[in-house]
Amino acid sequence: MKCKGAAFVAYLGLAAGIASAQTVKDVRSILEASIKAMGGANLKNIQYSASGWSSRIGQTYGLSEDWPHYEVADYTRVIDYEAKWSREDYTRRQGRYPLLGRPPMPEERVTSILSGNYAWDMLGNKPVPLTTLYLDGVSYVELRQLDLAITPHGFLKAALAAKDATAIKLPIVGPSDFGLSQGGRQVTIVSFTIGKYRVNGTINDRNLVELTDTWFPNPVYGDMDYEMRFTNYKNFDGVMFPTLLHVHQGDPRLNPAHNYYEYNVTDLKANVPVTIMPVPDVVRTATVPPVKVESQKLADGVWLLGGGTHNSVLVEFKDFAAVVEAPQNEARSLAVLEEATRLLPNKLVRYAVNTHHHFDHAGGLRTYLSQGTTVITHESNKQYYLDIMFYPAARELQPDRMALYNPMYMISRRPAPIETVTSFAGGPGGGAAKYVITDGEHILEIFHVQDMAYELGDPSYAQGNHSADMLIAYLPKERVLINADLYTPGQGGQPVPPTAGMRTLYQNMLKQKLDVVQHVPIHGRVTTNDEFLKSIGRTGANSN
Repeated sequence: MKCKGAAFVAYLGLAAGIASAQTVKDVRSILEASIKAMGGANLKNIQYSASGWSSRIGQTYGLSEDWPHYEVADYTRVIDYEAKWSREDYTRRQGRYPLLGRPPMPEERVTSILSGNYAWDMLGNKPVPLTTLYLDGVSYVELRQLDLAITPHGFLKAALAAKDATAIKLPIVGPSDFGLSQGGRQVTIVSFTIGKYRVNGTINDRNLVELTDTWFPNPVYGDMDYEMRFTNYKNFDGVMFPTLLHVHQGDPRLNPAHNYYEYNVTDLKANVPVTIMPVPDVVRTATVPPVKVESQKLADGVWLLGGGTHNSVLVEFKDFAAVVEAPQNEARSLAVLEEATRLLPNKLVRYAVNTHHHFDHAGGLRTYLSQGTTVITHESNKQYYLDIMFYPAARELQPDRMALYNPMYMISRRPAPIETVTSFAGGPGGGAAKYVITDGEHILEIFHVQDMAYELGDPSYAQGNHSADMLIAYLPKERVLINADLYTPGQGGQPVPPTAGMRTLYQNMLKQKLDVVQHVPIHGRVTTNDEFLKSIGRTGANSN
Protein backbone atom coordinates (compact mmCIF):
# COMPACT_ATOMS: atom_id res chain seq x y z
CA MET A 1 0.00 0.00 0.00
CA LYS A 2 1.48 3.31 -1.04
CA CYS A 3 1.34 6.35 1.24
CA LYS A 4 1.15 10.03 0.41
CA GLY A 5 3.52 11.18 3.14
CA ALA A 6 4.33 14.46 1.41
CA ALA A 7 0.64 15.34 1.30
CA PHE A 8 0.31 14.61 5.01
CA VAL A 9 3.21 16.94 5.79
CA ALA A 10 1.71 19.62 3.54
CA TYR A 11 -1.57 19.49 5.39
CA LEU A 12 0.23 19.80 8.70
CA GLY A 13 1.90 22.92 7.38
CA LEU A 14 -1.41 24.29 6.13
CA ALA A 15 -2.96 23.67 9.52
CA ALA A 16 -0.17 25.52 11.25
CA GLY A 17 -0.73 28.48 8.95
CA ILE A 18 -4.50 28.69 9.56
CA ALA A 19 -4.69 27.90 13.27
CA SER A 20 -1.46 27.92 15.22
CA ALA A 21 -0.51 24.92 17.32
CA GLN A 22 -1.13 25.12 21.04
CA THR A 23 1.60 24.12 23.46
CA VAL A 24 0.46 21.49 25.95
CA LYS A 25 1.45 22.41 29.50
CA ASP A 26 0.44 19.13 31.16
CA VAL A 27 1.92 16.48 28.88
CA ARG A 28 1.51 13.75 31.46
CA SER A 29 -2.28 14.10 31.55
CA ILE A 30 -2.38 13.62 27.77
CA LEU A 31 -0.27 10.48 27.98
CA GLU A 32 -2.24 9.06 30.91
CA ALA A 33 -5.52 9.61 29.10
CA SER A 34 -4.15 7.84 26.04
CA ILE A 35 -2.70 4.87 27.91
CA LYS A 36 -6.00 4.47 29.76
CA ALA A 37 -8.01 4.56 26.52
CA MET A 38 -5.65 1.98 25.00
CA GLY A 39 -5.87 -0.36 27.99
CA GLY A 40 -2.23 0.06 28.81
CA ALA A 41 -2.31 1.28 32.41
CA ASN A 42 -1.71 -2.22 33.82
CA LEU A 43 -0.20 -3.71 30.70
CA LYS A 44 3.03 -5.61 31.42
CA ASN A 45 3.44 -7.50 28.17
CA ILE A 46 1.72 -8.42 24.94
CA GLN A 47 1.90 -11.23 22.42
CA TYR A 48 0.46 -10.76 18.97
CA SER A 49 0.30 -12.72 15.72
CA ALA A 50 0.35 -11.34 12.19
CA SER A 51 1.26 -11.91 8.55
CA GLY A 52 2.14 -9.68 5.61
CA TRP A 53 5.25 -8.50 3.84
CA SER A 54 8.57 -6.87 4.58
CA SER A 55 11.32 -5.34 2.43
CA ARG A 56 15.00 -5.32 1.58
CA ILE A 57 15.90 -1.75 2.55
CA GLY A 58 18.45 -0.08 0.28
CA GLN A 59 18.24 -2.76 -2.43
CA THR A 60 15.91 -1.46 -5.15
CA TYR A 61 16.43 -2.73 -8.69
CA GLY A 62 15.81 0.75 -10.11
CA LEU A 63 15.26 4.19 -8.61
CA SER A 64 11.60 4.58 -9.54
CA GLU A 65 10.24 1.77 -7.38
CA ASP A 66 9.72 0.75 -3.78
CA TRP A 67 12.05 -1.36 -1.66
CA PRO A 68 11.71 -4.97 -2.97
CA HIS A 69 9.25 -7.04 -0.92
CA TYR A 70 9.18 -10.59 0.42
CA GLU A 71 6.47 -12.54 2.21
CA VAL A 72 6.25 -12.81 6.00
CA ALA A 73 4.13 -15.61 7.50
CA ASP A 74 3.49 -17.13 10.93
CA TYR A 75 4.67 -13.94 12.61
CA THR A 76 4.61 -13.77 16.41
CA ARG A 77 6.00 -11.03 18.61
CA VAL A 78 6.30 -10.96 22.38
CA ILE A 79 7.07 -7.68 24.17
CA ASP A 80 7.78 -7.29 27.89
CA TYR A 81 7.81 -3.55 28.51
CA GLU A 82 9.41 -3.56 31.97
CA ALA A 83 12.22 -5.93 30.95
CA LYS A 84 12.70 -4.13 27.61
CA TRP A 85 12.45 -7.53 25.99
CA SER A 86 11.21 -8.25 22.48
CA ARG A 87 11.23 -11.47 20.51
CA GLU A 88 10.01 -11.83 16.92
CA ASP A 89 9.58 -15.22 15.25
CA TYR A 90 8.46 -15.55 11.65
CA THR A 91 8.93 -17.32 8.33
CA ARG A 92 10.15 -15.29 5.38
CA ARG A 93 10.18 -16.32 1.73
CA GLN A 94 10.00 -14.84 -1.74
CA GLY A 95 6.29 -15.48 -2.06
CA ARG A 96 4.53 -13.86 -5.01
CA TYR A 97 6.80 -10.83 -5.14
CA PRO A 98 9.07 -10.18 -8.17
CA LEU A 99 12.73 -11.16 -7.90
CA LEU A 100 14.08 -7.81 -9.17
CA GLY A 101 17.49 -9.05 -10.14
CA ARG A 102 18.01 -11.49 -7.27
CA PRO A 103 17.74 -15.23 -6.76
CA PRO A 104 14.52 -16.19 -4.93
CA MET A 105 14.68 -15.71 -1.18
CA PRO A 106 14.81 -19.19 0.33
CA GLU A 107 12.22 -19.98 2.94
CA GLU A 108 13.73 -19.65 6.40
CA ARG A 109 12.69 -19.22 10.00
CA VAL A 110 13.86 -15.97 11.60
CA THR A 111 14.15 -15.17 15.31
CA SER A 112 15.17 -11.65 16.38
CA ILE A 113 15.68 -10.75 20.04
CA LEU A 114 16.24 -7.60 22.11
CA SER A 115 17.03 -7.85 25.83
CA GLY A 116 17.85 -4.52 27.41
CA ASN A 117 21.21 -3.48 25.96
CA TYR A 118 21.79 -6.68 23.97
CA ALA A 119 20.49 -7.81 20.60
CA TRP A 120 20.93 -11.08 18.77
CA ASP A 121 19.32 -13.48 16.31
CA MET A 122 18.88 -17.22 16.60
CA LEU A 123 20.06 -19.69 13.95
CA GLY A 124 18.23 -22.79 15.09
CA ASN A 125 19.39 -23.18 18.68
CA LYS A 126 22.54 -21.11 18.12
CA PRO A 127 22.59 -17.44 19.22
CA VAL A 128 24.16 -15.11 16.65
CA PRO A 129 25.59 -11.83 18.07
CA LEU A 130 24.89 -8.76 15.95
CA THR A 131 28.22 -6.94 15.84
CA THR A 132 27.68 -5.26 12.47
CA LEU A 133 25.59 -2.14 11.83
CA TYR A 134 22.09 -2.07 10.41
CA LEU A 135 22.39 -0.61 6.90
CA ASP A 136 25.98 0.30 7.87
CA GLY A 137 24.74 3.15 10.05
CA VAL A 138 23.23 2.22 13.44
CA SER A 139 23.79 -0.64 15.86
CA TYR A 140 21.12 -3.33 16.04
CA VAL A 141 20.79 -2.71 19.79
CA GLU A 142 19.93 0.96 19.29
CA LEU A 143 17.64 0.20 16.36
CA ARG A 144 15.69 -2.45 18.25
CA GLN A 145 15.43 -0.20 21.29
CA LEU A 146 13.96 2.50 19.04
CA ASP A 147 11.72 -0.09 17.43
CA LEU A 148 10.32 -0.96 20.86
CA ALA A 149 9.82 2.73 21.72
CA ILE A 150 7.72 3.41 18.62
CA THR A 151 5.25 0.56 19.13
CA PRO A 152 1.87 1.93 20.30
CA HIS A 153 2.03 1.09 24.01
CA GLY A 154 5.83 1.19 24.05
CA PHE A 155 5.68 4.81 22.92
CA LEU A 156 3.31 5.81 25.71
CA LYS A 157 5.35 4.04 28.38
CA ALA A 158 8.62 5.55 27.11
CA ALA A 159 7.07 9.03 26.92
CA LEU A 160 5.76 8.76 30.49
CA ALA A 161 9.23 7.75 31.67
CA ALA A 162 10.98 10.55 29.75
CA LYS A 163 12.04 13.71 31.57
CA ASP A 164 11.94 15.94 28.51
CA ALA A 165 8.56 15.13 26.98
CA THR A 166 6.82 18.08 25.32
CA ALA A 167 3.65 18.29 23.25
CA ILE A 168 1.56 20.48 20.99
CA LYS A 169 -2.08 20.28 19.94
CA LEU A 170 -2.43 20.63 16.21
CA PRO A 171 -5.60 20.96 14.10
CA ILE A 172 -5.79 18.93 10.90
CA VAL A 173 -7.77 21.04 8.43
CA GLY A 174 -7.45 18.90 5.31
CA PRO A 175 -7.85 15.20 4.53
CA SER A 176 -4.83 13.11 5.43
CA ASP A 177 -3.89 9.69 4.12
CA PHE A 178 -3.77 6.06 5.07
CA GLY A 179 -6.83 6.23 7.29
CA LEU A 180 -5.30 8.68 9.76
CA SER A 181 -7.10 11.71 11.23
CA GLN A 182 -9.35 13.42 8.72
CA GLY A 183 -9.86 17.15 8.37
CA GLY A 184 -11.53 18.93 11.26
CA ARG A 185 -9.94 16.78 13.93
CA GLN A 186 -7.29 17.74 16.43
CA VAL A 187 -4.22 15.68 17.22
CA THR A 188 -1.58 15.93 19.92
CA ILE A 189 2.05 15.37 18.96
CA VAL A 190 4.26 14.30 21.86
CA SER A 191 8.05 14.50 21.52
CA PHE A 192 10.88 13.23 23.74
CA THR A 193 14.40 11.83 23.46
CA ILE A 194 16.01 8.47 24.11
CA GLY A 195 19.72 9.19 24.26
CA LYS A 196 20.53 11.06 21.06
CA TYR A 197 17.37 9.90 19.30
CA ARG A 198 14.17 11.95 19.13
CA VAL A 199 10.87 10.10 19.16
CA ASN A 200 7.56 11.72 18.14
CA GLY A 201 4.08 10.30 18.41
CA THR A 202 0.67 11.47 17.21
CA ILE A 203 -2.33 10.86 19.50
CA ASN A 204 -5.71 11.40 17.84
CA ASP A 205 -8.97 12.75 19.25
CA ARG A 206 -9.93 9.23 20.41
CA ASN A 207 -6.75 9.10 22.53
CA LEU A 208 -5.30 6.42 20.25
CA VAL A 209 -1.69 6.49 19.05
CA GLU A 210 -1.94 6.60 15.28
CA LEU A 211 1.60 7.46 14.21
CA THR A 212 5.09 7.31 15.73
CA ASP A 213 8.30 8.54 14.24
CA THR A 214 12.04 8.58 14.86
CA TRP A 215 15.27 8.85 12.88
CA PHE A 216 18.46 6.80 12.74
CA PRO A 217 21.81 7.38 11.01
CA ASN A 218 22.40 5.97 7.53
CA PRO A 219 25.39 6.63 5.23
CA VAL A 220 23.19 7.32 2.19
CA TYR A 221 20.16 9.10 3.66
CA GLY A 222 21.82 10.76 6.65
CA ASP A 223 19.19 11.04 9.40
CA MET A 224 16.83 8.42 7.97
CA ASP A 225 13.14 8.48 8.81
CA TYR A 226 11.58 5.49 10.65
CA GLU A 227 7.81 5.81 10.91
CA MET A 228 5.03 3.48 12.14
CA ARG A 229 1.39 4.05 11.19
CA PHE A 230 -1.37 2.34 13.19
CA THR A 231 -4.91 1.93 11.88
CA ASN A 232 -7.93 -0.37 12.18
CA TYR A 233 -7.80 -0.49 15.96
CA LYS A 234 -9.56 -3.41 17.66
CA ASN A 235 -10.38 -4.13 21.29
CA PHE A 236 -8.58 -7.30 22.40
CA ASP A 237 -10.08 -8.01 25.85
CA GLY A 238 -9.67 -4.44 26.99
CA VAL A 239 -6.45 -3.64 25.11
CA MET A 240 -6.78 -1.42 22.04
CA PHE A 241 -4.31 -2.44 19.36
CA PRO A 242 -4.07 -1.68 15.62
CA THR A 243 -4.78 -4.58 13.28
CA LEU A 244 -2.84 -2.90 10.48
CA LEU A 245 0.80 -1.95 11.04
CA HIS A 246 2.31 -0.04 8.12
CA VAL A 247 5.93 1.03 8.53
CA HIS A 248 8.29 3.31 6.59
CA GLN A 249 12.07 3.55 6.43
CA GLY A 250 12.93 6.37 4.07
CA ASP A 251 11.15 9.51 2.98
CA PRO A 252 8.67 9.40 0.06
CA ARG A 253 9.43 13.06 -0.67
CA LEU A 254 13.00 12.03 -1.50
CA ASN A 255 12.48 8.72 -3.31
CA PRO A 256 9.64 6.28 -4.05
CA ALA A 257 11.35 3.64 -1.89
CA HIS A 258 10.04 3.99 1.66
CA ASN A 259 7.65 1.16 2.57
CA TYR A 260 9.40 -1.13 5.08
CA TYR A 261 6.69 -3.60 6.12
CA GLU A 262 2.96 -4.09 6.46
CA TYR A 263 1.51 -6.63 8.88
CA ASN A 264 -2.11 -7.59 9.47
CA VAL A 265 -2.58 -8.44 13.14
CA THR A 266 -4.91 -11.38 13.70
CA ASP A 267 -4.67 -11.96 17.44
CA LEU A 268 -3.34 -10.33 20.61
CA LYS A 269 -3.04 -11.52 24.19
CA ALA A 270 -2.09 -9.30 27.14
CA ASN A 271 -0.24 -10.08 30.38
CA VAL A 272 0.58 -13.64 29.38
CA PRO A 273 3.42 -15.64 30.97
CA VAL A 274 6.66 -14.60 29.23
CA THR A 275 9.88 -16.56 29.37
CA ILE A 276 12.75 -14.10 29.03
CA MET A 277 15.76 -15.82 27.57
CA PRO A 278 19.00 -15.10 29.47
CA VAL A 279 21.56 -13.18 27.41
CA PRO A 280 23.92 -15.85 26.01
CA ASP A 281 27.58 -15.51 26.94
CA VAL A 282 28.56 -15.35 23.26
CA VAL A 283 26.30 -12.28 22.94
CA ARG A 284 27.33 -10.67 26.22
CA THR A 285 31.03 -10.90 25.36
CA ALA A 286 30.77 -10.07 21.64
CA THR A 287 32.74 -7.06 20.44
CA VAL A 288 32.55 -4.98 17.29
CA PRO A 289 35.42 -6.02 15.00
CA PRO A 290 37.71 -3.16 13.97
CA VAL A 291 37.62 -1.96 10.39
CA LYS A 292 40.62 -3.43 8.63
CA VAL A 293 41.92 -3.38 5.09
CA GLU A 294 44.15 -6.15 3.76
CA SER A 295 45.83 -5.50 0.43
CA GLN A 296 46.62 -8.18 -2.15
CA LYS A 297 48.68 -7.32 -5.22
CA LEU A 298 46.98 -8.60 -8.35
CA ALA A 299 49.32 -7.12 -10.96
CA ASP A 300 51.72 -4.21 -11.32
CA GLY A 301 49.80 -1.18 -10.08
CA VAL A 302 46.66 -3.15 -9.15
CA TRP A 303 45.66 -4.20 -5.62
CA LEU A 304 42.63 -5.83 -4.06
CA LEU A 305 41.75 -3.96 -0.86
CA GLY A 306 39.87 -6.56 1.18
CA GLY A 307 39.68 -7.55 4.81
CA GLY A 308 35.91 -7.16 5.22
CA THR A 309 32.62 -8.19 3.68
CA HIS A 310 33.18 -5.85 0.70
CA ASN A 311 36.30 -5.35 -1.42
CA SER A 312 37.64 -2.34 -3.27
CA VAL A 313 40.26 -2.31 -6.02
CA LEU A 314 43.09 0.23 -6.24
CA VAL A 315 44.52 1.03 -9.67
CA GLU A 316 47.67 3.11 -10.18
CA PHE A 317 48.16 5.57 -13.02
CA LYS A 318 51.11 7.87 -13.77
CA ASP A 319 50.00 10.88 -11.76
CA PHE A 320 46.97 9.63 -9.86
CA ALA A 321 45.05 6.59 -8.64
CA ALA A 322 41.53 5.23 -8.94
CA VAL A 323 39.47 3.14 -6.53
CA VAL A 324 36.76 0.82 -7.76
CA GLU A 325 33.93 0.66 -5.19
CA ALA A 326 33.39 2.71 -2.01
CA PRO A 327 31.18 0.38 0.02
CA GLN A 328 29.46 0.45 3.40
CA ASN A 329 30.26 3.71 5.19
CA GLU A 330 32.83 6.40 5.96
CA ALA A 331 34.80 4.23 8.36
CA ARG A 332 35.43 1.76 5.54
CA SER A 333 36.32 4.50 3.04
CA LEU A 334 38.79 6.14 5.43
CA ALA A 335 40.50 2.80 6.01
CA VAL A 336 40.69 2.12 2.26
CA LEU A 337 42.10 5.59 1.59
CA GLU A 338 44.68 5.11 4.32
CA GLU A 339 45.85 1.86 2.73
CA ALA A 340 45.85 3.49 -0.72
CA THR A 341 48.12 6.23 0.66
CA ARG A 342 50.45 3.63 2.16
CA LEU A 343 50.72 1.78 -1.15
CA LEU A 344 50.89 4.91 -3.31
CA PRO A 345 52.17 7.69 -1.01
CA ASN A 346 52.48 10.28 -3.77
CA LYS A 347 49.29 9.57 -5.70
CA LEU A 348 45.92 11.18 -5.00
CA VAL A 349 42.79 9.12 -5.59
CA ARG A 350 41.29 11.08 -8.46
CA TYR A 351 38.43 8.68 -9.31
CA ALA A 352 36.05 6.50 -7.32
CA VAL A 353 34.02 4.04 -9.41
CA ASN A 354 30.59 3.09 -8.04
CA THR A 355 29.23 -0.21 -9.40
CA HIS A 356 25.59 0.43 -8.35
CA HIS A 357 23.34 2.39 -6.01
CA HIS A 358 22.59 -0.24 -3.33
CA PHE A 359 23.28 1.10 0.16
CA ASP A 360 26.07 -1.38 0.92
CA HIS A 361 27.92 -0.46 -2.28
CA ALA A 362 27.46 3.32 -2.25
CA GLY A 363 27.59 4.19 1.47
CA GLY A 364 31.24 5.29 1.40
CA LEU A 365 31.03 7.64 -1.59
CA ARG A 366 30.49 10.83 0.46
CA THR A 367 34.00 10.52 1.88
CA TYR A 368 35.51 10.56 -1.61
CA LEU A 369 33.33 13.36 -2.94
CA SER A 370 34.02 15.54 0.09
CA GLN A 371 37.73 15.59 -0.76
CA GLY A 372 37.13 16.38 -4.43
CA THR A 373 37.46 12.87 -5.86
CA THR A 374 35.44 12.41 -9.05
CA VAL A 375 32.69 9.83 -8.61
CA ILE A 376 31.92 7.67 -11.64
CA THR A 377 28.48 6.08 -11.62
CA HIS A 378 25.62 5.21 -13.95
CA GLU A 379 23.74 8.17 -15.43
CA SER A 380 20.53 7.26 -13.58
CA ASN A 381 22.18 7.81 -10.20
CA LYS A 382 23.54 11.34 -10.55
CA GLN A 383 20.50 13.34 -9.49
CA TYR A 384 19.53 10.76 -6.87
CA TYR A 385 22.96 11.10 -5.24
CA LEU A 386 22.93 14.90 -5.47
CA ASP A 387 19.47 15.12 -3.93
CA ILE A 388 20.02 12.64 -1.09
CA MET A 389 23.50 11.31 -0.38
CA PHE A 390 25.58 14.31 -1.49
CA TYR A 391 23.17 16.98 -0.33
CA PRO A 392 25.22 19.27 1.97
CA ALA A 393 22.78 19.19 4.89
CA ALA A 394 23.57 18.65 8.55
CA ARG A 395 23.70 15.06 9.75
CA GLU A 396 23.02 15.38 13.44
CA LEU A 397 22.95 11.72 14.49
CA GLN A 398 26.23 10.63 12.92
CA PRO A 399 28.15 13.56 11.40
CA ASP A 400 30.75 12.59 8.81
CA ARG A 401 33.59 14.63 7.32
CA MET A 402 31.33 16.33 4.83
CA ALA A 403 28.83 17.28 7.52
CA LEU A 404 31.42 18.43 10.08
CA TYR A 405 33.89 20.29 7.91
CA ASN A 406 31.73 20.97 4.86
CA PRO A 407 34.68 20.75 2.44
CA MET A 408 32.18 20.93 -0.42
CA TYR A 409 32.93 24.68 -0.48
CA MET A 410 35.69 23.81 -2.91
CA ILE A 411 33.16 22.72 -5.52
CA SER A 412 30.23 24.97 -4.61
CA ARG A 413 30.84 27.27 -7.58
CA ARG A 414 30.91 24.49 -10.13
CA PRO A 415 29.07 21.21 -10.67
CA ALA A 416 29.92 18.39 -8.25
CA PRO A 417 32.63 16.12 -9.71
CA ILE A 418 30.40 13.30 -10.93
CA GLU A 419 30.96 11.54 -14.25
CA THR A 420 28.43 9.11 -15.64
CA VAL A 421 28.33 5.98 -17.74
CA THR A 422 25.42 5.81 -20.16
CA SER A 423 23.23 2.81 -20.88
CA PHE A 424 23.69 0.76 -24.00
CA ALA A 425 23.40 2.67 -27.24
CA GLY A 426 21.13 1.82 -30.12
CA GLY A 427 18.75 -0.65 -28.45
CA PRO A 428 18.85 -4.36 -29.30
CA GLY A 429 22.13 -5.20 -30.96
CA GLY A 430 23.67 -1.83 -30.09
CA GLY A 431 26.96 -1.52 -28.27
CA ALA A 432 27.23 -0.34 -24.68
CA ALA A 433 28.75 3.01 -24.02
CA LYS A 434 31.76 2.97 -21.74
CA TYR A 435 33.82 5.32 -19.62
CA VAL A 436 37.60 5.08 -19.87
CA ILE A 437 40.18 6.18 -17.30
CA THR A 438 43.67 6.29 -18.76
CA ASP A 439 47.02 8.01 -18.52
CA GLY A 440 47.94 7.07 -22.08
CA GLU A 441 49.33 3.69 -21.05
CA HIS A 442 47.30 2.17 -18.24
CA ILE A 443 43.59 1.71 -19.04
CA LEU A 444 40.51 1.10 -16.89
CA GLU A 445 37.28 0.58 -18.84
CA ILE A 446 33.85 0.86 -17.21
CA PHE A 447 30.76 -0.65 -18.84
CA HIS A 448 27.07 -0.60 -18.05
CA VAL A 449 25.83 -4.17 -17.68
CA GLN A 450 23.10 -5.00 -20.17
CA ASP A 451 20.20 -7.27 -19.29
CA MET A 452 20.51 -9.78 -22.11
CA ALA A 453 16.95 -11.13 -22.09
CA TYR A 454 15.90 -9.08 -25.12
CA GLU A 455 18.68 -10.61 -27.24
CA LEU A 456 18.60 -14.19 -26.02
CA GLY A 457 14.88 -14.66 -25.66
CA ASP A 458 15.53 -16.53 -22.41
CA PRO A 459 13.50 -15.29 -19.41
CA SER A 460 16.05 -16.77 -17.01
CA TYR A 461 18.31 -13.86 -17.92
CA ALA A 462 15.71 -11.24 -17.12
CA GLN A 463 17.05 -8.71 -14.59
CA GLY A 464 20.18 -10.77 -14.27
CA ASN A 465 22.20 -7.59 -13.82
CA HIS A 466 21.06 -7.40 -10.14
CA SER A 467 20.51 -3.66 -10.44
CA ALA A 468 19.41 -1.56 -13.41
CA ASP A 469 22.45 0.72 -13.05
CA MET A 470 25.07 -2.04 -12.64
CA LEU A 471 28.59 -1.28 -13.87
CA ILE A 472 31.57 -3.57 -14.36
CA ALA A 473 35.23 -2.49 -14.61
CA TYR A 474 37.85 -4.09 -16.86
CA LEU A 475 41.63 -3.76 -17.06
CA PRO A 476 42.51 -4.86 -20.63
CA LYS A 477 46.28 -5.02 -20.06
CA GLU A 478 45.96 -7.22 -16.97
CA ARG A 479 42.82 -9.00 -18.33
CA VAL A 480 41.09 -8.44 -14.98
CA LEU A 481 37.30 -8.07 -14.66
CA ILE A 482 35.79 -6.46 -11.54
CA ASN A 483 32.14 -7.13 -10.71
CA ALA A 484 29.74 -6.66 -7.80
CA ASP A 485 26.99 -9.16 -6.93
CA LEU A 486 26.88 -10.80 -10.36
CA TYR A 487 29.51 -13.44 -9.56
CA THR A 488 30.75 -14.35 -6.10
CA PRO A 489 33.08 -17.38 -6.14
CA GLY A 490 32.48 -20.23 -3.72
CA GLN A 491 34.71 -21.11 -0.80
CA GLY A 492 37.58 -23.56 -1.16
CA GLY A 493 37.88 -23.22 -4.91
CA GLN A 494 34.63 -25.04 -5.60
CA PRO A 495 32.49 -23.85 -8.53
CA VAL A 496 29.17 -22.33 -7.52
CA PRO A 497 25.83 -23.13 -9.19
CA PRO A 498 25.09 -20.78 -12.11
CA THR A 499 22.80 -17.83 -11.53
CA ALA A 500 21.06 -15.32 -13.78
CA GLY A 501 23.67 -12.79 -12.72
CA MET A 502 26.55 -15.06 -13.76
CA ARG A 503 24.96 -15.82 -17.12
CA THR A 504 24.32 -12.11 -17.71
CA LEU A 505 27.93 -11.31 -16.80
CA TYR A 506 29.13 -13.96 -19.24
CA GLN A 507 26.98 -12.60 -22.08
CA ASN A 508 28.27 -9.09 -21.41
CA MET A 509 31.84 -10.40 -21.52
CA LEU A 510 31.13 -11.86 -24.95
CA LYS A 511 29.32 -8.76 -26.19
CA GLN A 512 32.13 -6.42 -25.16
CA LYS A 513 34.80 -8.91 -26.31
CA LEU A 514 36.49 -8.92 -22.90
CA ASP A 515 39.46 -11.29 -22.78
CA VAL A 516 39.24 -12.15 -19.08
CA VAL A 517 41.80 -14.20 -17.19
CA GLN A 518 41.04 -13.14 -13.64
CA HIS A 519 37.76 -12.28 -11.87
CA VAL A 520 37.91 -9.83 -8.98
CA PRO A 521 34.59 -9.74 -7.10
CA ILE A 522 33.50 -7.05 -4.66
CA HIS A 523 32.38 -9.92 -2.43
CA GLY A 524 34.67 -12.89 -1.87
CA ARG A 525 37.94 -14.14 -3.28
CA VAL A 526 39.78 -13.56 -6.53
CA THR A 527 39.44 -16.43 -8.98
CA THR A 528 40.18 -17.48 -12.56
CA ASN A 529 38.03 -17.26 -15.64
CA ASP A 530 38.40 -21.01 -16.01
CA GLU A 531 36.61 -21.50 -12.67
CA PHE A 532 33.94 -19.03 -13.72
CA LEU A 533 33.36 -20.82 -17.03
CA LYS A 534 33.17 -24.16 -15.26
CA SER A 535 30.53 -22.76 -12.92
CA ILE A 536 28.28 -21.73 -15.80
CA GLY A 537 28.94 -24.91 -17.79
CA ARG A 538 31.16 -23.39 -20.46
CA THR A 539 34.65 -24.24 -21.64
CA GLY A 540 37.08 -22.04 -23.49
CA ALA A 541 37.51 -18.30 -23.26
CA ASN A 542 35.11 -17.52 -26.09
CA SER A 543 32.62 -20.34 -25.66
CA ASN A 544 28.95 -19.46 -26.05
